Amino acid sequence: MSESDTHRHLRIAIVGAGPGGLCMAARLEQSGFHDIVILEKASGVGGTWFHNRYPGCACDIPSYLYSLSMEIKRDWTRPYATQPEIRAYFEDFAKKYDLLRLCHFDDGVERASFDEGEAKWTLETESGKRYEADVVIGAIGMFNDLVEPEIAGLETFAGTRFHSARWNWDHDLSGERVGVIGSAASAVQFVPEIVKTAGQVHLFQRTANWVLPKLDTPFTEEELDAFANQPGLAEATRQQLFDDIDPHITFDDPARVAEFESYGRAAIDIVEDPEVREELQPRHPYGAKRPLLSNEYYPAFNRPNLELVTEAIDHIEADAVVTVDGRRREVDTLILATGFATTKYLSAIEVVGRGGRSLDEAWSEGATAYLGITTSGFPNLFMLYGPNTNNGSILSMIEAQVEYALRQIQRIDEEGLRFIDVRPDVMASYNDEIQQAIGKVAPWNAGARNYYSVESGRVVTQWPHSMSEYRRRTEKEDADAYEVSAR
Repeated sequence: MSESDTHRHLRIAIVGAGPGGLCMAARLEQSGFHDIVILEKASGVGGTWFHNRYPGCACDIPSYLYSLSMEIKRDWTRPYATQPEIRAYFEDFAKKYDLLRLCHFDDGVERASFDEGEAKWTLETESGKRYEADVVIGAIGMFNDLVEPEIAGLETFAGTRFHSARWNWDHDLSGERVGVIGSAASAVQFVPEIVKTAGQVHLFQRTANWVLPKLDTPFTEEELDAFANQPGLAEATRQQLFDDIDPHITFDDPARVAEFESYGRAAIDIVEDPEVREELQPRHPYGAKRPLLSNEYYPAFNRPNLELVTEAIDHIEADAVVTVDGRRREVDTLILATGFATTKYLSAIEVVGRGGRSLDEAWSEGATAYLGITTSGFPNLFMLYGPNTNNGSILSMIEAQVEYALRQIQRIDEEGLRFIDVRPDVMASYNDEIQQAIGKVAPWNAGARNYYSVESGRVVTQWPHSMSEYRRRTEKEDADAYEVSAR
């Protein structure tokens, strides 16, 4: 019997056809694993870039950092790519690497359970289909469940209502009175667009955010030609951007933070109304919440049909939003720019591991995972864009996670293992160190309300070091971090 005959034929299920799932599938196939299925609830690839289609939707990481290193895009049309261009990139990636044949669309995974005796996972989808797998890759990231605000009377609103992440393009806002609840990432991008056609827009702001300008002049024909035809230019640009961003994502340089704050405050100066200018001033330090980028947001407040509302919402009626001061603002459409339940990660679906323990139970005090990739009690399960991996360019972080997961899968195959499961003491020690490092990132501990934390106050989304440090840790050999079950 040859050595290869002693190895089990691995069946691998990937949950999610976003950037992580596609990258993982391509790398698996390149490494000789071909029994792969990608289960996706949407009708196409791209993940968050498939779902988020609101006007003005764009990336806040420079374009040349927002393609996979195995398929660097050299013809971005502008320094910060928009959603259609990013979505097209991932669609082209899936076609080039022949991944669409692996995808099962329009059928989200509802449950994944591990049978320790059989050492296999069973995944059940919304349609009732069942898939068995030796290894599961959870590639659903952190932007899954939509958050709707808990406002009295929201369900009684009789007009058109939708979440910004599920934009209703069949509904024409022209001439309408529109209420926008939320003033963070999506609102900063779509509000300047909808005020161009809406009759009146009321933007209900709970907290003013840091919104910095961005250098986003579209590339000229000469620049596009250079990227296309000069060998190494795209790679050099990408590396230069990485080197510039990487050291500063932990906000530990006071001079740099002050510089960014000065850019933000200067940008607000364009707002003509002094009262509105004052209400747009952030009250928290730069970095305490997700920093935002826009060249259009602040100028939009000089339009007569955009009102900034800072009074808290008391309740919603069939045709109006009523604030605590008793004022009614009649609206035809409500747009909820209220984000996602970012702290749930893979527990957005029902996951059951060893001993019948659910991921919800294991994460009762907040999501935890070793390197953000694997969590104790859930063997042969690897997450991409998991707990405490959010910072810098997420594609860089995802690629490091993909390579780490691939190395563990190769180990399962080469050593003929039934499963590997990260040791609980290793995971606990790792997460203690991460939380200690998070405690040293001053802006994240400034008391600002953000999407980083669970109710206990523990930050479960952010990575507190550089992208380079994350790559270094995921490249380190750590076989002894795992409990293994031999065949």
